[in-house]
Amino acid sequence: MNAVWKDSLEELFRYNYRPLCLYALHYLKDADLVEDVVQECFATLWEKLQTGAAVANRRAYLYMTVRNRCLDHLRRKGIPTEQLKPYDTYGIIDDDDAQERSQTEARLWTAIDSLPEKCREVFLMSKRDGMKYGEIAEELGISENTVRNQISKALKALKDGAIKIYMFFFG
Repeated sequence: MNAVWKDSLEELFRYNYRPLCLYALHYLKDADLVEDVVQECFATLWEKLQTGAAVANRRAYLYMTVRNRCLDHLRRKGIPTEQLKPYDTYGIIDDDDAQERSQTEARLWTAIDSLPEKCREVFLMSKRDGMKYGEIAEELGISENTVRNQISKALKALKDGAIKIYMFFFG
């Protein structure tokens, strides 16, 4: 196997696994199933490339394959065809929006993952789990002021990260 080919596939996986999982979540609600689907799609691409098949746009191929596998799964469950569209908290969205949102969501989760551990924990308890500052403080055995400071620190770090990304592309 060509080392460059292997490296490019590993890079493709590293940069696209999370966005593809988030994309599949727009179709399926089961995180474990989503991971299985995405991993199967990477395996399918791997096998296809090993046979010598040319795949010009591997990223586009993966999105199409993930979408088709999700739709196949929903059809097998007997889901009506009109519900075989991606959706989010606002309702049904088109496939291009689902791809774009999954990439944005992946960047956000990568930024959240890069926060210091305690800061990330407090931030997620507040924003993801909807806990109030007092509840977080009580559960973690810290003051409400510490909770407030950690959330402020997280929001600043996420904002600074977003500015750096914006400046990289448009600055």
